[in-house]
Amino acid sequence: MKRTSLILTILMMTTQAFARDYHLSSPNGKLQITIALTDQITWSVQHENTPVLTPSPLSVTLGNGTVWGVAPRLKKATNHSVRQEVTPPLYKKKVIPEVYNELRLQFRGDFLLVFRAYDQGVAYRFADAGKSGLTVKNEEVRLNFPDDLHTLVPYVNNFNPADPDRQFFNSFENTYTHARLSELHRQRLIFLPLLAELADGKKMVFTEADLESYPGLYMANPTGENALTGVHAPYPKTTVQGGHNMLQQIVTEREPFIAQVKAGAALPWRVLTVSTSDRELLDNDLVYLLASPSRIEDPSWIKPGKVAWDWWNDWNIDGVDFRAGINNDTYKYYIDFASENKIEYVILDEGWAVNKKADLLQIIPEISVKELVDYAKERNVGIILWAGYHAMDRDMEQVCRIYSEMGVKGFKVDFMDRDDQPMVEFYYRCAETAARYNLMVDFHGAYKPTGLHRTWPNVINFEGVNGLEQVKWSPVEVDMVGYDVTFPYIRMLAGPVDYTQGAMRNANRWNYRPINSDPMSQGTRCRQLAQYVIFESPLNMLCDNPSNYRREAECTRFIAEIPTVWDETIALDGKVGEYIVIARRKGDTWYVGGLTNWHKREVTVDLGFLSDQFKTVELFRDGINADRAARDYKREIFPLPTERKMTLTLMQGGGFAAKITR
Repeated sequence: MKRTSLILTILMMTTQAFARDYHLSSPNGKLQITIALTDQITWSVQHENTPVLTPSPLSVTLGNGTVWGVAPRLKKATNHSVRQEVTPPLYKKKVIPEVYNELRLQFRGDFLLVFRAYDQGVAYRFADAGKSGLTVKNEEVRLNFPDDLHTLVPYVNNFNPADPDRQFFNSFENTYTHARLSELHRQRLIFLPLLAELADGKKMVFTEADLESYPGLYMANPTGENALTGVHAPYPKTTVQGGHNMLQQIVTEREPFIAQVKAGAALPWRVLTVSTSDRELLDNDLVYLLASPSRIEDPSWIKPGKVAWDWWNDWNIDGVDFRAGINNDTYKYYIDFASENKIEYVILDEGWAVNKKADLLQIIPEISVKELVDYAKERNVGIILWAGYHAMDRDMEQVCRIYSEMGVKGFKVDFMDRDDQPMVEFYYRCAETAARYNLMVDFHGAYKPTGLHRTWPNVINFEGVNGLEQVKWSPVEVDMVGYDVTFPYIRMLAGPVDYTQGAMRNANRWNYRPINSDPMSQGTRCRQLAQYVIFESPLNMLCDNPSNYRREAECTRFIAEIPTVWDETIALDGKVGEYIVIARRKGDTWYVGGLTNWHKREVTVDLGFLSDQFKTVELFRDGINADRAARDYKREIFPLPTERKMTLTLMQGGGFAAKITR
């Protein structure tokens, strides 16, 4: 016993002798990271005089019992600075400045720990430095906060205390819960991104980036402390086909580890952004910048655009001489509408393939995909096909080859509803296979973006958002209007959203009802128009049916003209959960959009960034009776005010959209 105590004492003294703090600052000096190497690696973050994180441990436990981060033995520390520009092929801006300071810590035990500090936030990741693959039993991700902060968190929806692992099977869709750390549910998982309110009005958003061949991260607060703890889905051991229309793989048993990684693999970045004003969160580039660069040498074939969509409106066209539904006549009507309005794509959503077969080569007799593709091509419209996850996964190569040769432009892949390691690997395998056949991918039923759209830019959109489809069944208590002015500060920070706006039936708070077959939006007509400017979405749906759009030609024309990728983005004003104003430029045209919550408000839009060459404003604003009839709007065309300011009234649940030209 005495010998054991002596050895422990010597080890503790040795560790303390090598204890050292390392510091890293953002280029503007406002963000500071402190990394402490003692018996456990910890990191803390401060923004100017505001504490963001107090010392928080980080580690990785391997299957062989080794723990990266405990009793660390540093071999080498190197600093590195980068100042360059990134030019994405499809994004909310044409050029992204990339400026950061980096600290690389290399440890005995064959691992690295890398920290980066940008002006917009900070990040860290572990990386393997060995020559053989590893089993990761667990990664410790812990955020210790300086106080019992208020948070905005999206809980996993399908919580069952009798089966907590059920939470790993979820669609990553929910509104936000506003609660202090101590008030968070002890057992429910939180999916990312999440927000914490710091002192001095600052905000912190936490998420991850460059998630590849590794499970996604959840957070939880099982103890009620001023902290959040990371949780990963264990690696699936066995799965069975099931779920929605037999299109999913249901995990029936899990391994006692979370990942198996290749030699030299880098684990995902843990990303923490800090803003001094809420509007800074509306234009943050960290997730994109931290992702691996594009693996597509020439992305010129990837064409963003808008999509005439069938499912939300339940194929409810009218004024035609054929029976509307999932058939060629109906889709030709959608194609004609898209062609008339220069809408780039029409999607065939669920129903074109034989139900419950999980076979994308079995097509129902009412549909001829080849005929529709040829009909659409003659009218300069592309066809995108919906695909259930398992149907795509089981025969991916053949499906991509056959439909690419037919002329299909891409797939909307749905109902993954997991983010364990095999599912994350599916995303990358699907992206790579589709790219080889010049096919785009829209991941629906998906976890949040983590930069895959940079690595594989043919992945043109993601759901992982509580989008407009929810109004088909959500009760009146679900506040979609409040959600619309919340998620752009949090979820959209991670990447684009397949929200699917564009409703022509609009309702106020007092007369909204969920209707599955003839749905309506919460909020005004101008709110729907503004969302095409506010929400980042390179593949942007028109959710309503062509018959309704033809009756609303003025709004339809405006929507159809709005770009889906941009040369410049400026977040003009906003407050989380209350309102948003964003300006975006494409070529010689600026679009400005604004949204409010259920509170009527007056906003002054400062257009001082415009040059003197811009002269004319086309404005859609809430009508004077929009609080009674949400469809009420007013369209105006007028010279740009000489003072470069517009003061507008946004009605309850309202918005505005403006197009400004030279």
